[in-house]
Amino acid sequence: MQQTRTAIARRTAGVTFAARLAFEDVHHCYGDLPTLRGVSLTAEPGEVLCLLGPSGSGKTTLLRIAAGIEPLGRGRLLLNDREIAGPSVNLPPERRGIGLMFQDFALFPHLTILDNVRFGLTALSKADARREALAALDRVGMIHYADNFPHALSGGEQQRVALARALAPRPAVLLMDEPFSGLDSRLKDSVRAETLAILREARATAIVVTHDAEEAMRMGDRIALLRDGRLEQVGTGEDLYHRPVNLFAAGFFSEINVFESSVSGGIAQTPVGPVQAEGFSDGASVSIAIRLPGVEITETPCGVSARIVARRFLGVEELVTLVVAGGESPIDARIRAGQLRAGARDVSVTVNQRDILVFETNG
Repeated sequence: MQQTRTAIARRTAGVTFAARLAFEDVHHCYGDLPTLRGVSLTAEPGEVLCLLGPSGSGKTTLLRIAAGIEPLGRGRLLLNDREIAGPSVNLPPERRGIGLMFQDFALFPHLTILDNVRFGLTALSKADARREALAALDRVGMIHYADNFPHALSGGEQQRVALARALAPRPAVLLMDEPFSGLDSRLKDSVRAETLAILREARATAIVVTHDAEEAMRMGDRIALLRDGRLEQVGTGEDLYHRPVNLFAAGFFSEINVFESSVSGGIAQTPVGPVQAEGFSDGASVSIAIRLPGVEITETPCGVSARIVARRFLGVEELVTLVVAGGESPIDARIRAGQLRAGARDVSVTVNQRDILVFETNG
């Protein structure tokens, strides 16, 4: 029986044909409120693309437009270079070949798990729909729950069933709207890893909405960062973390201290010492971001004198708040727990140059 189930899973995993989904100059409004402002973005075949941004940035609206459940205001949507929404055409959701996995899973409580998964397989015969639904459940490790009802499953199990239902029709593109937000933190990591493995096996193009930068880096081949309906930056997690285009992007991917300064001779002065600001003209106003792990604290006199005003134990790390001589506002640091003795108060601060980012003010 196990060999048969494995054969089914392997056979169905290889027949999904990933597609390219492209948004071209997409605009959208709710009444007079603009929600998307000229977004152009492409999800490549077989790629996991994460849409990242704060609430109200437009990421879920973009997903709903792709699914066909939200009208496109202006622009075009293309699937493998074929227009599926735009000035000349607007295909209904069922004709787009695009699957959507809802945030709350949206399982029908009165249907068994098997019937939930085969619900959308209306183009197949009853026998074929059953076979495809069982194969999809096997792919996510839920075939033994086929006759159960959703209320009998945990949140992680319901998430797997929702994924099986979305994958059963073998969509060319799978859309996932914050699929792990309802799971507790301990369960989230394992379910996320399993989901990513299933997506890789199915070889479907996937677009995943999240507001969590770490989740986007864990899942996405590329990340599209949105703010106020505009695309701020697109790239790999490493690109966006190490080379953010502005202060907003830097702050979204790591906790930062921010100092305002001006440049003189390629140097900007901060309360924690001078910072290299090469490439900026003299007198230029700059915002300097320093990541919290880059603030190094020692009881040995060196660097800038500081005083600890608060410490919070976080397990592996401690969050330390300090006031620095000449600084107007406290600064934060994340250090290894136990690095400083319990009663430490007067310390010295230095900054790791790798954790310093300099941007033109308002850039």
